[in-house]
Amino acid sequence: MSPLEDIILRGTAWGGKLRVFATRTTALVDELRRRHNTLPTATAALGRTATAGAMMGAMLKGEEKLTIQVKGVGPIGQIVVDANAAGKVRGYVDHPDVHLASNDKGKLDVAGAVGRSGYIHVIKDLGLKEPYRGSIPIVSGELGEDFTYYFATSEQTPSAVGLGVLVDTDGSVLHAGGFIIQVLPGLSDNELDRLERAIGTMPPVTALLDQGESLEEILKFAVGDELQIHERLPVEFSCNCSKERVERTLISMGEAELQQVIDEDGKCEVLCHFCNETYTFDRTHLEALLEQARPKPLQ
Repeated sequence: MSPLEDIILRGTAWGGKLRVFATRTTALVDELRRRHNTLPTATAALGRTATAGAMMGAMLKGEEKLTIQVKGVGPIGQIVVDANAAGKVRGYVDHPDVHLASNDKGKLDVAGAVGRSGYIHVIKDLGLKEPYRGSIPIVSGELGEDFTYYFATSEQTPSAVGLGVLVDTDGSVLHAGGFIIQVLPGLSDNELDRLERAIGTMPPVTALLDQGESLEEILKFAVGDELQIHERLPVEFSCNCSKERVERTLISMGEAELQQVIDEDGKCEVLCHFCNETYTFDRTHLEALLEQARPKPLQ
């Protein structure tokens, strides 16, 4: 893999007392920006959520997958991200045209766009009868702090989460990435103090990426040289929608509802929220689907 490819690192540190993840998601976030025509503040909010989702997906196994729903009271509306254990990520935001003035630190005002109250929901499909659902109130709207709070309360795993998206003057994504460092049993109070001091003095993730630091070097800012990387996983945008899936959905509407669409409009357009692809069906195509939707006579 080239040094600038989107990737997730998964590893441990301090003799297995810490679990660590770091990711570069620049191409992924820029693809989301391009598909949804997001303005810079919306790009940063969606990008931070997608970055968190990519790393949380890397915590899963096999065919497991998860959905993150950020439902703040801010003007951006809902952010939805899907991710799986194979590094496939997709997402969207209700109002991609939101862009706010910079905050008092001169940064993109993600908290203002997301809102400083509301909820984050995480739904994990672990292949069981019922999905796992965890919900937490939004504590800051900056999202890094919010996901930190999620891990501590919903998963009882003390964690530090850093997320960043640096947007260029033309609106494209210069850098995006993040880290998650999780405390495992056996960490002493002195070690915890050392970790908190290191994370507290770290430059922002995007500043480190902009300086050309590798993901390993970014993790070492927090944990030092006692770091073992166990896996490198590529990350990419991926949507599983297709014309065939939409056809099956239309057929499942049933004969009466499909007939109504044909009679009233003579055509149908279906938009995938996640990838912004539009699937168009003319009258001839809809009538063919109607035939498939009609109950088959008993033989």
